[in-house]
Amino acid sequence: MKAVVQRVKSASVAIREQNYFQEINNGLLILLGIKTGDKEDDVNFIADKCSNLRIFQDAEDKMNICIKDIIGEVLIISQFTLYGETAKGNRPNFTDAAKPDEAIPLYEKFVARVKKNLGNDKVKEGIFGAMMDVQLINSGPVTVIVESNK
Repeated sequence: MKAVVQRVKSASVAIREQNYFQEINNGLLILLGIKTGDKEDDVNFIADKCSNLRIFQDAEDKMNICIKDIIGEVLIISQFTLYGETAKGNRPNFTDAAKPDEAIPLYEKFVARVKKNLGNDKVKEGIFGAMMDVQLINSGPVTVIVESNK
C-alpha cells in the first residue's frame, strides 16, 4: 500500500456527473494506492502513519507536529495509478494495482481507520473508481510518500 501525503492549505474533489463536491482547509490530501495482496495490517500501518506524520510547523517553525495537533482536516482520494509501472515502454502497466473487489474493502477500512484516529468530522473523501477533479494548494510544498513494507 502506498500513500502520497500532501500538506495543504486547501483541497477539494469534484465529480461533475454525480454533483459531488468535498473540500477541506488546512490539512492533508492523501492519495491512496492499494496493491494486489495488501492486507488489513497495511491499512492500519498507513492510516496510523498518515495520522501521526509530524509535517506541520511548530512554534519554532520546525516540522514537528501532526494533523491531530493542528486539528486539521483530511481529504482521501483513491488512486490506483500510484502502482503504474513505467520501466518498460511508454504506457504504464497497472497489473500491481488491486482490482476493485480487493481494493474497495481496504479503501473503506483505511477511511474508517483515519476517521477513528482523527474524528469523523475531520475526514472527507472522493468516490472510489470515479473520474475525479482534484484541486489543492500545497503548503510548503510538503509531499511525503508512505509505503507499507512489502
